[in-house]
Amino acid sequence: MYFSFVVIKFVIRTLSEYLGLDNMLAIVCKTLEGVQALEQYEKDGSIDRNTGLHGVAPTIGRTMKGRFHVFCLQNMRPFVGEFISDDPQKKLALLNPRLPNGKLPPGFLGFAVNMISVDDMHLSCVTFDGYGLRETLFFNLFSRLQVYKSRSEMLCAQPFITDGAVSLDGGMIKGCGLFCLGDRNDVEIKFPIADAKPSMPKEVSEIEQQIKLMDWKKEMLSSDILREESLLNSAKCLLKAKSDEYRKLINEELLIKGRNSSPRPINTGFLLHDDARRQ
Repeated sequence: MYFSFVVIKFVIRTLSEYLGLDNMLAIVCKTLEGVQALEQYEKDGSIDRNTGLHGVAPTIGRTMKGRFHVFCLQNMRPFVGEFISDDPQKKLALLNPRLPNGKLPPGFLGFAVNMISVDDMHLSCVTFDGYGLRETLFFNLFSRLQVYKSRSEMLCAQPFITDGAVSLDGGMIKGCGLFCLGDRNDVEIKFPIADAKPSMPKEVSEIEQQIKLMDWKKEMLSSDILREESLLNSAKCLLKAKSDEYRKLINEELLIKGRNSSPRPINTGFLLHDDARRQ
């Protein structure tokens, strides 16, 4: 499905408003270690202002006040399903809403998660499990959010909306039963408009994805080797400790047996007379 520049502009504005400024400015980390590196704490639980982002901010003339959002891809539950076949953007194969006659609801444009153009380098193998940004970050942000042309068409399609919907003229439903009314909030930070044409031929993109997949497998194999080596070293240390303890017990047992088996004076049971002793 292709959209005109005007439609794309309204989609970008609508989706940016749906996420809000905090989410649009959020930091994305691959692992939990990355999140923990951004902010550390004192023993009393207060923020350590000399480490992480709080330590970097003063060096560039900034201050860290209030909260900021950080997404951790490692902790996200990815989309479990198929991709649209032969789609270079690896869009998710979500089931479209259907009327009883089998047609799409009037004004339905698609799912928000598939309207985001993802850079080729982020389409796959971003996480340790091989997932890309669309099935992790953007699916957790938008889920099955539907996009409609107008508010009236969106409201008519409510029986087919499961995870919220937005319309290009400002209508917004978050989740089940939460209607966002009032004037639109024009978010200053918006998604960039992607080029209409792909940045590289499909064949080149596929080769790059294969190379990235091989690099990812190599990285995973190296990680597995390091983990197995760590487990092996731990097992060796445990075996050595048990062996030393066993040798110590054997030595102690032999020492006790040696003491118990040492020769003692023989008692004949006879008493000598005093005259015999004197002689």
